[in-house]
Amino acid sequence: MWWQYALVFIGALLVDVVPLPLPPAFTVMVFLQIVYDLNIWAVIGIGVAGSILGRYILTLYIPKLSGKMFKQTKNEDVQFLGKKLMQKGWKSQAAILVYSLMPLPTTPLFIAGGMAQMKPIYIIPPFMIGKLISDMVAVLLGKYAAENASSLTEGMVSWKTITGLVVGLILIFVLLFVDWRTLLEKKKLVLKFRIIK
Repeated sequence: MWWQYALVFIGALLVDVVPLPLPPAFTVMVFLQIVYDLNIWAVIGIGVAGSILGRYILTLYIPKLSGKMFKQTKNEDVQFLGKKLMQKGWKSQAAILVYSLMPLPTTPLFIAGGMAQMKPIYIIPPFMIGKLISDMVAVLLGKYAAENASSLTEGMVSWKTITGLVVGLILIFVLLFVDWRTLLEKKKLVLKFRIIK
């Protein structure tokens, strides 16, 4: 029985450690809760813990990955954006909390935070609160709505998941190709596409 809860943890971690907008971790939690008839509160707690650890690991390795993939000017640009966000103090953390509560992929948030070399302690606490609330609601609604695993898997590819994927990709595009220094300092939108080394 413990290995089923380990699957919840590992599944949530794997979905949230990847720097691509994948289906949200709560879909893994709902699926495994229904398939194995697991305690819903344990699934929420264990799944959210796996998700948080996955995002934490993402913030640790993304600076090294971006340093190898992108030009130095792009990395400096995103670091500038991160410094601007940290200057906002509690307002930035409130924005992270609100963003985590919305049905949007949080992958772009953690890619930006990692590339900007923001300390995980700055991003993780508001994300943890938002993630706990939003995943609790999603898992409870998923349990209520899903009668069996086959109906759940059919719902995994829906207009909502496709929209989430598209929005996530757009946010990553904006993060990578907007010249943030020019936008924030000169209030001018400039796109730079030559960011790869």
